[in-house]
Amino acid sequence: MASQMASFNPKNVKSIGVYASGGDAPGMNAGIRAVVRTAIQRNLRVVGIIQGYTGFLKKEFVEMELRSVANIIQRGGSILKAGRCMEFLKPEFRQTAVDSLRSAGIDALVCIGGDGSFTGAQALWQEHQIPIVGIPGTIDNDIYGTELTIGFDTAVNTALDAIDRIRDTAASHDRLFIIEVMGRDSGFIAVAAGVAGGAEDIFIPEHPFDMESTVEVIKRGIGRGKMSSIFVAAEGPKPGRSYELANMIHKKCGLEAKVCILGHIQRGGAPTATDRLLASRMGSAAVEQILKGQCNIMVGIKGEDLTYVDLSECLKKKKHVNQGLIDLAKILSN
Repeated sequence: MASQMASFNPKNVKSIGVYASGGDAPGMNAGIRAVVRTAIQRNLRVVGIIQGYTGFLKKEFVEMELRSVANIIQRGGSILKAGRCMEFLKPEFRQTAVDSLRSAGIDALVCIGGDGSFTGAQALWQEHQIPIVGIPGTIDNDIYGTELTIGFDTAVNTALDAIDRIRDTAASHDRLFIIEVMGRDSGFIAVAAGVAGGAEDIFIPEHPFDMESTVEVIKRGIGRGKMSSIFVAAEGPKPGRSYELANMIHKKCGLEAKVCILGHIQRGGAPTATDRLLASRMGSAAVEQILKGQCNIMVGIKGEDLTYVDLSECLKKKKHVNQGLIDLAKILSN
């Protein structure tokens, strides 16, 4: 647990606002449901804020009741919408947002999102003392201070299902496939799906790839009669970079690599049991922390236990891909 969490007088909290920000992630609805029902059970008023920080500025507030969140735990996306708001980067717009919150009688906030969302959340506390607790909701799993983020498990399983299906075609036609998953700055999805899917090699933004090594993997496989291969690549700075990888492989060894870009399919769909459970626990815990007078923190998880980390620590430190998984992928691809 963080050693210097911000605190306030929880007796002043009669109403909690909840919102999702940034990219949507499967399990966000389960988190919203947990926030709403826990808060109401604790005799608090709950207000949903539509479309993240844009909703602050446009005053898009909706009263939430128990029935507002009925039958949503299994739904992907966010019933409160989500999205990014570049205006919120400017102090004058944050002041407008705070004025809107106070006029609506919202005393504290629960933010579901990633590092960009948490940057805005931290500013609301530091500049205006709006008590706020963050829940990590992003398929990228790249938030420091938590082993898992809401949506990551679902995204990995979606990618894995595609890998399994494509492997059937690869084996039937003796083909090489590069499957591109999401992850602009993060290789967590690629590594997890690659190891679970038995990929021969994995390309991630955090590590410069060695095409000579990749070609050797292909050649060793052919040498023992393996005529099909699966590679998994995170998209990196620009979606579609797998076509560049395919061209490099063709130039190095003359083999044609088919490319399959999964794209936003990884964001949608019903959340897995893991994401539903994680989001439910985190959403409820966020409300309980506010009622204890703790704020400017993120609810995380380590092992089976929930943890609480200063937002400043989450934003300053970088979470790294497990090198052991990368090494394991190389061992198992031989």
